[in-house]
Amino acid sequence: MTAIANGRGCRYVDLVGLWCALGYAALAFLSRRPGEPDLLMFFLLVAWTSLPVFVLYLYFHRRGESFPLGRLVFWAVAFRICGLAGAPFFEDDFYRYLWDGYRFATAGTPYGAAPEAFFSDPGVPAIFHGILDRINYPELPTIYAPVTQAVFLLGYWLKPGSLAALQTILILVDLVTMVLLLRLTPAVNVMLYAWCPLVVKEIAFTAHPDGLGICLLLAAIVLARKHRWWGAAVCLGMAAGAKIFALVLVPLVLVGAGFGPWTLFAGTLAGLYVPFVLQGGTDVESLLVFAREWEFNSAAFGLLATVLQPFEAKVVLGLLCAAFWGRYYLRYSQTGARDVPRGDWLYGVFLAASPVINPWYLLWLLPFAAMTPSVSAWTASVAVFLSYVTGLNLIDGDLQPYQQPVWVRPLEFGLILLALAFDLFRRQSTGLGNRANN
Repeated sequence: MTAIANGRGCRYVDLVGLWCALGYAALAFLSRRPGEPDLLMFFLLVAWTSLPVFVLYLYFHRRGESFPLGRLVFWAVAFRICGLAGAPFFEDDFYRYLWDGYRFATAGTPYGAAPEAFFSDPGVPAIFHGILDRINYPELPTIYAPVTQAVFLLGYWLKPGSLAALQTILILVDLVTMVLLLRLTPAVNVMLYAWCPLVVKEIAFTAHPDGLGICLLLAAIVLARKHRWWGAAVCLGMAAGAKIFALVLVPLVLVGAGFGPWTLFAGTLAGLYVPFVLQGGTDVESLLVFAREWEFNSAAFGLLATVLQPFEAKVVLGLLCAAFWGRYYLRYSQTGARDVPRGDWLYGVFLAASPVINPWYLLWLLPFAAMTPSVSAWTASVAVFLSYVTGLNLIDGDLQPYQQPVWVRPLEFGLILLALAFDLFRRQSTGLGNRANN
């Protein structure tokens, strides 16, 4: 009976894998056509590639069957190959990545000079003039951190101006993330991440580099669980050197590590920045502009900013986030547990308070949501795609390019709140049931 059940489960895995691969192939085809994909067709394909994955997870989870590892990896690779065959859509950040790689290779640093300074420079190769003309916010120097810049440089070395080279690197990093997740949680849980449309779209199709910091953060967690503090400290320094989001978990990963690993973490992070500081610039300048001026698809901040000044709203939400983080840190450190920190909670609260919630920001939350699956986290992984409903993608002259129709955020965050309410109700019901049994 077990062999029959396992055979049936493998067939279901292949059926869902093939179904999703067809969806991603269709998305790759649409992305290669002139213009952006139709939003309705995109949302249909998101449903096509996400709902069967959730059903498959429930099937294996409830039956307690082991998920076939080979098929998990095979289909995850197949989905990412579809992304590699496709083209970025709803995004143009990759032009900045390619330009930064060129500047790093030719000038020794991607920092200091804004792209607009090179608009009339005859020394810029023709291929990079085409890239330069499409960079958004060309008046600002780059916002990307040193470790991320190293990946942009590697992409340039492989093939200057090639997005495919950069996509390939980031896909390989994402596959390493999957391997690390398999050290932390069962394969059926890893499937939620590996087959997630948000992960495939934002990394394989659009080449967002957040996966690099996430991979390094997970590597640090795996090492810390074995009390290999020095290696964990280096990985954490590099993760923070890829994106400051990693700082949210650094103190939790290094709980009990002692002074030495903390010094190594700080030294690693400083060592990444010092060469660029000596050359006259880092990403900090543009990060401060971003923190001060930008707002997009915000949740709590958008609501609070209707009654407070933006700066006041940021202060209030910052204090609330700090209080939540501090309370969690005290409980986590006092128990002495070596469990993986609840990154889904911490990043979830951080993003809920943030003035900007881009879809790829949820990539930081999803590996932890795979370790401790919840309806709210995986609902968010789908609902956040609604943020792409903007004046630019609707081609609506009545809206600014990055302005959203009034119904988008209530629908997006309403779905997430409903899912969160369900999670809380289920958790309370489970707790009551356990106490009744005792």
